[in-house]
Formats: sequence, structure tokens, C-alpha cells
Amino acid sequence: MQNRIFFPQVALDQWTVDASAELNGDELTMVSEAKHYRVAEALHVVAEVTGSPDPNKLLGRVKTKTYLETLGAEVLETSMIVGDNAYDVVPGWLGVPIVARVSVPPTRTDEELLADYLAHNL
Repeated sequence: MQNRIFFPQVALDQWTVDASAELNGDELTMVSEAKHYRVAEALHVVAEVTGSPDPNKLLGRVKTKTYLETLGAEVLETSMIVGDNAYDVVPGWLGVPIVARVSVPPTRTDEELLADYLAHNL
């Protein structure tokens, strides 16, 4: 499983104002750390407010908005209804680090290495 991180919308708004983060499409860049994340809209489910059991086991979890919509979730700011359950949620973004690819030079054969050595040392 990949490492994931939740960025609350309130924090992301502040970071954008401070110019310490940039959100372009589905990529979030933390400018000061030079880190990049692929992000999707998500919600952190913090409380079930009706006192009913949580049949979808959402409490305490972060789920993408797309996933929650497949469950029939209706979201309004910091509230969400799924079936007979109502939840308090924190809107934000779920991020997966984008790892920079390191370019590896092609491997040279022994003959090429020897020819290079002889060309520079004779």
C-alpha cells in the first residue's frame, strides 16, 4: 500500500495564500519542501452524529469523494449523509507522493570501458 496523506481544505487554503503550496489540477506541490503529491478530493469522517451503528465503517477514516458518492453520500460543507447515517466530516485532499524518477545512464560493455580507458591513457 502506498503512503498517503490527508490535507485538510482549511490548511491548504492557508498554504495557498502563504504561497507555500500550489494546487494545479490533481497535483499538489509543497513549495518549501519541493514535494509533489497526486491528490483527489476526500473527506475525513470524524463523527457519526445519529448514534446509529456505522455499517460502512467510515468513522475515523479518510475516503475519496468519488468513493463516497458510490455509497450514495450527500455532502454539504462539513456534514455528510449516507443512508440513515449522518456524519461530521473534514473536507480536503488525499495525497500520494509523486516519486521523482532517477535517470540511470545505460550500462556500458567491458569492451567500451576498455576502449575508453585506452583512448584516455595511452
